[in-house]
Amino acid sequence: MIVGVDVGTSMTKADAYDDAGRKLASAEQASRLEQFADGRVEQDLEDVVSSVVDVVRRVVADAGQPVRALALTGQGDGLWLRDADGAATRPPISWLDDRAADVVRGWQDDGTVAEVYRRTGVGLFPGCHAPLLTALGRDEPESLERAVVAGYCVDALVQRLTGEITVDASDASLPFLDVVSRTYDEGALAACGLGERRGLLADPAPSGTVFALDRRGAELLGLPEGTPVTGGPFDLPACAVGAGLSTPGDGLLIIGTTLACEVFTDRVDPDEVPDPAGMWLCTPEDGLWLRAMPAMVGTAGLDWLLDFLGVGIDALEDLLAGTGPGAGGVSALPFLAASGERAPFVDTRARGQIEGVTLGTGRGDVVRAVCEGIAYTAKHCFERASSSADAQGRLVACGGGSQSGPWAQIFADVLDRPLEVPDDPGLGTRGAAVTAARALGDDLDPAAWAAPSRTVEPSRDAQGCYADGYLRYRAHVDTARDFWARQAQGFAREQM
Repeated sequence: MIVGVDVGTSMTKADAYDDAGRKLASAEQASRLEQFADGRVEQDLEDVVSSVVDVVRRVVADAGQPVRALALTGQGDGLWLRDADGAATRPPISWLDDRAADVVRGWQDDGTVAEVYRRTGVGLFPGCHAPLLTALGRDEPESLERAVVAGYCVDALVQRLTGEITVDASDASLPFLDVVSRTYDEGALAACGLGERRGLLADPAPSGTVFALDRRGAELLGLPEGTPVTGGPFDLPACAVGAGLSTPGDGLLIIGTTLACEVFTDRVDPDEVPDPAGMWLCTPEDGLWLRAMPAMVGTAGLDWLLDFLGVGIDALEDLLAGTGPGAGGVSALPFLAASGERAPFVDTRARGQIEGVTLGTGRGDVVRAVCEGIAYTAKHCFERASSSADAQGRLVACGGGSQSGPWAQIFADVLDRPLEVPDDPGLGTRGAAVTAARALGDDLDPAAWAAPSRTVEPSRDAQGCYADGYLRYRAHVDTARDFWARQAQGFAREQM
């Protein structure tokens, strides 16, 4: 069997699959996410490693079969600095972190963001490598001096378990990689003033690379030394692989902590826009890429609201019952991350809003407005992601939010497209396992490995309401962005 491990932002999951793609056992464990009042968001590498050890040991014990390979995937972006032994030189910085927001704003003003986007197709935001390296170089250069590698979550685990310093091309895509040649763009590094940090970036491993557990990794996991290990792709492309997608035009909607919208394409052509955002990602298959637009907040926005209302996710269906498209005139902008937004636009000042509330507004209307606002954001993201790819193929939805029937219906109605919703929302571990099986030389049957799914058809009755609602949402976004900019200018004048 192959054990797939997906290290998310707040949860680590492991699933064991047999050679036919049947799931044999599952386990999960929460990871700690340290969120500070000043916008810093960090993790503990030892806590993350411990969570992996726990879920792998439990899955192996439950499945009771020999392990052919360990397949790793997990969160992308952020900054995971390590020494030669794989120990953290400082706590890993999450992709949610806000400490480099001022760096990004300066780069937007001086053209650096546009230059990097032109070279690599990546829209810089506070939680990615370039601004984080710059902020640390300014605020705590000693952590960079102690580091041997500036990597990501998945390669941090690969190093700890195999001793190898490496990176998957999907992770390395953010933000310095020329994704066509799979080599770093020295001009992008220079534009960010980070040429001297090039030595911290591991060269991407070729597609299909297989590592092996060393003695330390074997002892941690209780597996034989030499057990094959694959490291990547990271969670966004891993979920696409797990969904069985690969044809240009196929799309994936991940309704998880983040809201990720991605479309497969066989060409890389960064669009000429005044607002660089999103990213082009390498996939395990050469000559095939993902045009991705990962908004900062997906289910996290709904979780926040339900917690604010003092109810749990189990109340969602009842809250939505009795409400209709348009949420009784209530509308929402779901930009709740402290670091602002990264797709379909980059704005470090973005903040959430709820409008149209009256004394007659019910809790269900507000909840529906947030659900609709997140769905409108998905539509906005897909419009940007499809600017260089014809997104008329299959559209699969995964992640915890896809398992809510009423919310999945809202997404289908707003996007006006059928959604294929797998019964198993955790496609990351499946995609990692598929990647490992192919690296081991297996001739996979894609149909056998695909998780059973249902199709959610868009409702014709909601089409007109949501078409108008989306136009209002876009106008609302434009008005809000003007307001955030004016507010920042006013604050700057007050500080003078």
